[in-house]
Amino acid sequence: MHSDIHLQLHALLAAELHAEAAEFRRGIRHRQRGRRPRATPGLRIRLGWSLVELGLRLVNRPVVRRTGTHLA
Repeated sequence: MHSDIHLQLHALLAAELHAEAAEFRRGIRHRQRGRRPRATPGLRIRLGWSLVELGLRLVNRPVVRRTGTHLA
C-alpha cells in the first residue's frame, strides 16, 4: 500500500474513533437523563469492511495439499 494512502487511512480511522468516542460520551449523558443513545453507523461500516477483509484473506490463502493420506 502506498505510504500516503496508508497515512490517510489512519487519519480517517482516528477521526471515526474520535467521533465514536464523542457519541459514546453523549450516550452516557443521555442514559444518565433516562434517554437512549443513537446507534452509531460507523461501527456497522467498520465491521462490514473487516468481514470483507477477512473474506479476501481467506480466499487468497494458499491451498496446502497433503499427499499420501488416503484412507482406504
